[in-house]
Amino acid sequence: MQLVINTRGSYLRKNGNCFLVRTDDKVFEVSANKVESILITTSAYISTDAIKFAVENNIDIVFLDFYGNPYGRVWHSKLGSTTLIRRRQLEIYDRREGLNLVKRWSIEKIDNQIELLKRLKQTRTKEKGQLEGYITRIEQMGDELMEVEGSIDEERQRILGFEGMSSKVYFEVVNLIMPGGWKFDGRSRQPAKDAFNCMLNYGYGVLYSMVEKACIIAGLDPYVGFLHTDNYNKKSFVFDVIEIFRTHVDETVIFLFTKRKVKSVYFDEIKGGMSLNKEGKAVLIEALNQTFEKSVKYKGRKIKIRDTIQFRLHEIANEFIKRSG
Repeated sequence: MQLVINTRGSYLRKNGNCFLVRTDDKVFEVSANKVESILITTSAYISTDAIKFAVENNIDIVFLDFYGNPYGRVWHSKLGSTTLIRRRQLEIYDRREGLNLVKRWSIEKIDNQIELLKRLKQTRTKEKGQLEGYITRIEQMGDELMEVEGSIDEERQRILGFEGMSSKVYFEVVNLIMPGGWKFDGRSRQPAKDAFNCMLNYGYGVLYSMVEKACIIAGLDPYVGFLHTDNYNKKSFVFDVIEIFRTHVDETVIFLFTKRKVKSVYFDEIKGGMSLNKEGKAVLIEALNQTFEKSVKYKGRKIKIRDTIQFRLHEIANEFIKRSG
C-alpha cells in the first residue's frame, strides 16, 4: 500500500516496526511490512528516524506538488541493477531495434486503451454502435503505426502524431460515457479545465512516481529517453514507458465518475482552471490503491497490478541486454 500524508502539519516518525502518523485530530500506526511507498502531498514533518527506517526497508518517500506531480524523492543511493543495462540503453537508441521498441510501447498503450474501451462497451448497449466505430478508428491508427520505418529521430513526430490522434479519439469515447454534469472537452493539464482532467492529472502524477521507482529497480536510466527527447533534468524514459500503464489510472477515474462517487466539493477553483482538494485527493488515492492492489493474470501467474509495472520494466531491461548483445 501507499501511505499518504495529506493533512497539513502532520508528523511522521518511527515507532518500533511501524510508521506513526500524528495529525491534529488522530494518531495511527502502519506496519512497515504493509508500506511500499510514502506519499507526502502537503506541508508535513518527518523525523530522521522515519527516513532511515524507510530507506532500510526499501520504501521510497515521494513528495507531490499541488497538481500531484512528484518533485522529489528520498530513497537509497544504490543502483537497481548492473550498469550494463544503462550502457545498452544508450547504445540501442540509434539502432533499428530502438525504433522497434518504441513502436511496441506505443502499440501496447493503444492496445490497452482499446481493451478498456471494449470492457466499457459491454455494459453500454445504447452507445455500443458508436463505441465500436471509435474502437475501429483507434485500431486503424495502431496498424498504421506498425508500418513506420526508419530511425527514431526521423520518425519521432510521426509516432507522437499517431499516439496523439489515438488518444484524442479515446478520450472522445470516455467523454461520451461520462454522466451529465461531468462532461469534458478533451485533455487539459496544468491547470485542468474540468473535474475529470483534474482527477486524471493527479492520478498520473501518482503513477509517475511508481514507474520511476520501477525503472530504477530494473536498472534503467530514467533520464535516457527514446521517444521523448533528452532535456535537462527531464526524466524522458519515464515519460516513454508510463504510457503503457496509464489505463490503470484512466479506469479508476472513469469508475469514480460513472459510479457517482465524485462530488463537486472535491474541487477548488483556481486561476485558469481547478484543482483537487484534500478531500478529493483522499478519495482518488484510496481508489488508486484499490486498483493497484487487485490481482490479475500476468504471464501465466496471478500478481498484483502494481507488481506488473515492475515485471514489465524488468522485461524491458532484459530486452536491452538481449538486443544489444
